[in-house]
Amino acid sequence: MSEFPPIRKIIHVDMDAFYASVEQMDNPDLKGKPIAVGGNEKRGVVSAASYEARKFGVRSAMSGVQAKRNCPELIFVKPHFERYHEISKKIRSIFFDYTDLVEPLSLDEAYLDVTHNKKGNPSASLIAKEIRERILKEVGLTASAGISINKFIAKVASDYNKPNGQKTVNPEEVIEFLERLDIRKFYGVGKVTAEKMYQLGIFTGEDLKLKSLDYLVEHFGKSGSYYFHVVRGIHTSEVKPNRIRKSLAAEHTFNENLSSEIFMLEKLDHIAEEVSRRLTKSKVAGKTVTLKIKYSDFSLQTRSKTLNYFISDKALILETAKDLLYQEKMSNSVRLLGISMSNLNNEGLAIQTRQTKNEKSVNVQLQFEF
Repeated sequence: MSEFPPIRKIIHVDMDAFYASVEQMDNPDLKGKPIAVGGNEKRGVVSAASYEARKFGVRSAMSGVQAKRNCPELIFVKPHFERYHEISKKIRSIFFDYTDLVEPLSLDEAYLDVTHNKKGNPSASLIAKEIRERILKEVGLTASAGISINKFIAKVASDYNKPNGQKTVNPEEVIEFLERLDIRKFYGVGKVTAEKMYQLGIFTGEDLKLKSLDYLVEHFGKSGSYYFHVVRGIHTSEVKPNRIRKSLAAEHTFNENLSSEIFMLEKLDHIAEEVSRRLTKSKVAGKTVTLKIKYSDFSLQTRSKTLNYFISDKALILETAKDLLYQEKMSNSVRLLGISMSNLNNEGLAIQTRQTKNEKSVNVQLQFEF
């Protein structure tokens, strides 16, 4: 008889419009109004948008100019990162009342493994509900949650009933849930990958499931194996306390090698834009910019520059990358360019794992009390 791994109970908690909600909480005059944190109507990028602003199509990583165009009544607010860190710590202290297995993804979201929890509560759904109620009562903000058997499904589920809601995908519901899922909802499938999947006739999880492992690897590389397994409910990544992002990068391999610096600058512009978008999405900024150059002979070179301040804005990233590009003459034509940001402003987010004194497990029928 084959042995199946034990079913885990994973919660993904995601704060609702975190930066914007903190600003509205601290300044009651902003409540109910469309606000954007970061950027302004002339330049810069929106870090976060309130739900009132989102109704007009304003979202994170959008230029301030476009945001104002979408919503003429939009109010731009300067970000207060120290305050966001302060609130984030309060929220995480609540998490630790239930489990030490907490994996923060950013200031406003985290995974919790409550399979064996400090409350001895067999229901992950009830734990999630209690955590959300405590965040609202003790901090003053709303949170949404997804609950399921692994991190992938929990994260997808947390987006279902936003804001201020939660969704549980029970073990016996996993396969049907994934088969019905729009491919754009799969965590890890971005806009470009979604378009490629559409061209291959993949629109839902069910469509994805019909493709063989070899087919997916052929079209999506190593990500193909990931897609093949997650659509079958297989995602074995554990909740990792102390997980913290060290760097963030984007790169592009060209169809034809580049020898003109003008064309290289054009490509760097797109790469810098992508890095800025990812930094904004992850709510981090960095001090060290590294330019990665792979030549036509496959030799690799990196050039780095550390600034005195944190940046996430595309223009500043591109300006630094340009300096690095012109630092010395190219030794050959170029087949790949990449930009990475390190020395990020999230060093204070690492959570020290505390030893759990009571490791009693509660055996339950998961389908009844998940």
